[in-house]
Amino acid sequence: QKVSVEVLDHLERLALVDFRDSEGVERLQKAIQFADQLHEVNTDGVEPMDSVLEDRCLYLREDDVTEGNCTKDLLENAREKVEEYFVAPPGNIPLPNLEE
Repeated sequence: QKVSVEVLDHLERLALVDFRDSEGVERLQKAIQFADQLHEVNTDGVEPMDSVLEDRCLYLREDDVTEGNCTKDLLENAREKVEEYFVAPPGNIPLPNLEE
C-alpha cells in the first residue's frame, strides 16, 4: 500500500520526522500494515470506552510540593525547547525560529 505525498507531508508536520528517504517510507508502510490488522477484529455490539479503567475507581493522592521554582535548571537539560516547554519528540526536522 503506497502512502501519498499529502499523507507524508501531514505526518511529517505532526511528528516532526522526515519520512522522505526510502527507509522512512518503508517503516511507515510496515507500521500501517501492522495497524491495518485491527480492521479484522469484529467489534459488533462492543460499546466504545472512555478508558480501559472505566469500571474502576481511580484514587487520587495528595501532592505535597516540597521543592520548586527550578524551571530554569530543568530547561537547561532540554535538547529543544519553545518558550518554557520541552519539545518532544525532537524529531529530525528543525523547528522554525520564534521570529518566523
